[in-house]
Amino acid sequence: MKPPILPGYAVFSKKGRDKGRYFVVLYTVDADFVMMADGDTRKLDHLKKKRRKHLAACPHEFPHLLELYGKGQLKDSDIRKALYPINHQTDGDETPHENREG
Repeated sequence: MKPPILPGYAVFSKKGRDKGRYFVVLYTVDADFVMMADGDTRKLDHLKKKRRKHLAACPHEFPHLLELYGKGQLKDSDIRKALYPINHQTDGDETPHENREG
């Protein structure tokens, strides 16, 4: 079973200019769109709006980031620190472990 694409979860972009990057979903806009950030190219002051069908859910959840975001205390560095282990996992062939099939 695939993990859901919900606020607080890490997602992998399958389409667009940001293809191949990991993000954290911060909130849902509607049934089709979510707003997300990675703390690097997409910071909190300029969130990325993306269709769910162009994302692959990852089994990593960050409820502490949502809590900080709700309080207005979330920083870009917090998101980068949370995504660092996901971005730097490799099998030896320099490809991330996550299943990129959507």
